[in-house]
Amino acid sequence: MPKDLIIVESPAKVKTISKFLGKDFLVEASVGHVRDLPTKELGVDEENGFAPRYQVIDGKEEVVKRLQKAAKKAERVYLAPDPDREGEAIAWHVAELIRKQNSNVSRIQFNEITSRAVKEALEHPKELDGNLFDSQQARRILDRLVGYKISPILWKNVKRGISAGRVQSVALKIIVEREKARRAFVPEEYWLFKAVFAGENPPPFASELWKVGGKAVKTHPVGNADEAGKLAAELEKAPFLVESVEEKERKKKAMPPFITSTLQQDANRRLGFSARRTMTVAQRLYEGVELGDKGVTALITYMRTDSVRIAKDARDQAKELILSRWGKEYYPSKPNAYKSKGSAQDAHEAIRPVDAAIDPESVRPFLPDEQYKLYSLIWQRFMASQMAPAVFKDTVVTVKAARTLWRSRGERLLFPGFLQAMGRTTDEQAVEMPKLTVGEQLTVQDMSKEQKFTQPPARYSEASLVKELEENGIGRPSTYASIISTLRDRDYVRMEDKRFAPTELGFMVSDQLSEHFRELMDVEFTANMENQLDDVAEGKSNWTELLNQFAGGFYPTLEKARTGMAKAVMDTGIKCENCGKPMVVKFGRTGEFLGCSGYPDCKTIKNFTRDEQGGIQVVESGQDEDTGVTCEKCGQPMVVKNSRRGEFLGCSGYPDCRNILNFKRDDDGRIVPIAQEEPEVVGKCPDCGHDLVVKRARTGSRFIACSNYPKCKHTAPFSTGVPCPKEGCDGELVERSSRGGKIFFSCSNYPKCDYALWNYPVPGPCPECGHPVLVQKRTKAKGDHVACPQKGCGYSLMDDES
Repeated sequence: MPKDLIIVESPAKVKTISKFLGKDFLVEASVGHVRDLPTKELGVDEENGFAPRYQVIDGKEEVVKRLQKAAKKAERVYLAPDPDREGEAIAWHVAELIRKQNSNVSRIQFNEITSRAVKEALEHPKELDGNLFDSQQARRILDRLVGYKISPILWKNVKRGISAGRVQSVALKIIVEREKARRAFVPEEYWLFKAVFAGENPPPFASELWKVGGKAVKTHPVGNADEAGKLAAELEKAPFLVESVEEKERKKKAMPPFITSTLQQDANRRLGFSARRTMTVAQRLYEGVELGDKGVTALITYMRTDSVRIAKDARDQAKELILSRWGKEYYPSKPNAYKSKGSAQDAHEAIRPVDAAIDPESVRPFLPDEQYKLYSLIWQRFMASQMAPAVFKDTVVTVKAARTLWRSRGERLLFPGFLQAMGRTTDEQAVEMPKLTVGEQLTVQDMSKEQKFTQPPARYSEASLVKELEENGIGRPSTYASIISTLRDRDYVRMEDKRFAPTELGFMVSDQLSEHFRELMDVEFTANMENQLDDVAEGKSNWTELLNQFAGGFYPTLEKARTGMAKAVMDTGIKCENCGKPMVVKFGRTGEFLGCSGYPDCKTIKNFTRDEQGGIQVVESGQDEDTGVTCEKCGQPMVVKNSRRGEFLGCSGYPDCRNILNFKRDDDGRIVPIAQEEPEVVGKCPDCGHDLVVKRARTGSRFIACSNYPKCKHTAPFSTGVPCPKEGCDGELVERSSRGGKIFFSCSNYPKCDYALWNYPVPGPCPECGHPVLVQKRTKAKGDHVACPQKGCGYSLMDDES
């Protein structure tokens, strides 16, 4: 008897769902998207309603054949990708590809991967949502039009290989505008007065100057050393008396359960996770993890949501746990209810534990550290959201001395409420105040005055950038991680002290786009476009009409930019020491540098840095940036030098010492030398019989070369010994490096075969999806481990498990 077929996105879900359904169902995975627009051309018919031309994604041919074969044998096919816009697109494309084999196709959705949720979904199958697919399709085509049309203009006028994006470019503008505000900021001096007072009852308490002469120091600060000195002298003679003591009880309610954006923000603030890392870890918790005797178990509900809604059975389960663990006083008089934002789709619940009874400590032995930490965060936030408020006794004390008023705030926790579930961070700890009476004279145990300067607006962290994007309606929660990753991958921003600093390239791209594509770079326009895409998803508007309306303004602007955008030249105010022409910022394979505008007649180049106001500071030869690297041969500092092939480390003792090293920069821009090794002999040269040795290219990758160089110039790529996994290809994977110095592994038959990996390959196959090649990885959370490189397959094996 034919079985019913369920098609999910991820191979990890196959194992979890198969456990629920037994032998009556066959479960297969699409391993993410199976069709998309072509990679090397626009793939959109602009003359005929923007009709897309989809094709099977390279490398997915075998997956499609497997799905078609399974569909042909099945009685009925249930499409069960994730319950969102992207998931609907995957389901739609899979349906198109298997329609000839089986037309009995239905869509099922579940917010959590549990037996109850999956079986309930199977009992209520539905048709594919054409509106939701059209919304995703419109978004994909919009992004393709912007990227494919604008990027070539940037190649011509800024730098080859860079890109523009409908949403990423606006996010870049937000970062750039903040940096411009920082550079334009003029600090102002002020003096901060602090004191420690002791009354008749302990403990002593800290206080800050609040008002002078009836004016708040926040708006009318003590502005210079003379004023500060006079005020300090005045206060030395004055008695300090308690002016007022205000006490009141305050209730603090719990925050709502997590949605995608708040989870990303909290994971960044409290765990140091990037948005991408947060979503990757959450995906594993959603799809299911191995929990010993329980087998593969899903721990959280779907993690791409903007709704704070909670299902009744989840609320009831939380109530039962709160009452049994902490007592009835910890449960509110009526269940907490939270309201989602007006723009929220409310299609899914908030992010919560699938089973609140599975507390973090009970599963800690089975989870990698990063999964345990994120699950703890989600579990605590959900349980807290269902609990009674915390109750505090707030105390505000005002102290008078001469013409000044001082203020202290303290609080005493009366009832922990929801804090019993999630605790308090260090900066949230209560400040205890002593018992004080009005008119009481205080003893000054310590008083200090400190010169301060106002600070510029802070750069965005991942958490604050996600919050800014959300508040402005830029993108959607599911896109924040990819927006941030794209900005970093394109070298438009770099991380400095865990905050985003735009590169020179980022500045130039943002300024060019802002000048020539004002509407596209407008925050309100981008937010409105997101709302229009939501209208398409809800069936309120037509996707082709939306594209036509967009094109009506975009195409004329595009034509003007093609002729009107001039080559980007940043005026540095610096003259070439050799020919007198202006030096301009240029972009090379290893980053930005100063080059003479008289090139190619004059080839003068200089390294440079910027000061806090953004001013260019030339790094003269012999005064290169401090690398922190010492020459291993003579002990003198190594400095960054430039050649036509890029940057390298050279000894500052040149020409007496000619030692050089390759190097790379970490995420914070620090120098990391690539150590030179004794040549490894790997065989004999087929041309001259001398030893073949392993060498390293300037860009970092290894290759095989004859030790008799330059007399013999025999070379060969460094082979990993792993066969290329592409069907019909007889090549093997070899080590190469990009122009920017990033190591990757590609087929030796390139360009006939373009298979490539970023991580070192090892023979497979993958035990979950069957892919013939695995890769070696190293991450902070897992250390060294083996993983599957296929998108959507979450297989990994720790070294100590092998």
